[in-house]
Amino acid sequence: MNTLQAFLIAIIEGLTEYLPVSSTAHMVFLSSYFGIQEDDFVKLFQVSIQFGAILAVVALYWKKFFDFSKVSFYLKLVCAVIPALVLGKLFDDKIEAILGNPIPIAIVLILGGVVLLFIDNYFQNPTVLKEEDISIKKAVTIGFWQCLAMMPGTSRSAASIIGGMQQGLSRHAAAEFSFFLAVPTMMAVTCYSVFLKTYESSQMKGYELILKSDQNIQLFLIGNVVAFVVAVIAIKFFIEIIKKYGFKPWGWYRIIVGVFLLIYFSYIK
Repeated sequence: MNTLQAFLIAIIEGLTEYLPVSSTAHMVFLSSYFGIQEDDFVKLFQVSIQFGAILAVVALYWKKFFDFSKVSFYLKLVCAVIPALVLGKLFDDKIEAILGNPIPIAIVLILGGVVLLFIDNYFQNPTVLKEEDISIKKAVTIGFWQCLAMMPGTSRSAASIIGGMQQGLSRHAAAEFSFFLAVPTMMAVTCYSVFLKTYESSQMKGYELILKSDQNIQLFLIGNVVAFVVAVIAIKFFIEIIKKYGFKPWGWYRIIVGVFLLIYFSYIK
């Protein structure tokens, strides 16, 4: 993976991490298109640049994250992230195996798109309009919905937003809580990938792979900076879109991209 490829992958990560379109599906396709070898550092890179996207949410909602007088906000996030931490650890190897097979990812992308076409019609009478009104029970339930995104192609954002709407949250409130929940979830995944996980081929920890060469350090830094800048733009863009048009545009997008990827990996590649 060269610098340009890392730059483009980071743009894709920043654009798609908080949109209900599956960042994994997009990065898998781009890596395949460029012919990037799936070595341990590439796998680590695709996960570790989430750190930049995490910082985008913290930067945009810094008043929320650094208002230490509201303990309930932090308690909700802690409770909501526990299901993903437990199940993510249990199914880590199985998830990584699926990442090597783009066909099921494309199929899930299409199925998720069909769901988004009808989601606005199904949840039309929200009762929760802001984060302060979300109970601990609702937060935990949304956390379990988020676990559906362990299947690559589902989209963490889509799963948690649908879960929020199922719990009575408005589109705006569900999207924002999905952003908030992404911070501890993705922080945990990134820290595990960088500091705790031993990668099978190299038998090295993530930070050892990053520090292995000056090029790896450079790619890691570039990836996170680019993902941060692009994610800031994407989050603002997404909020405006769902306010005006709901989730149907994203549903059609997922279906179109999913069909394209299915054809590409089945007949072209």
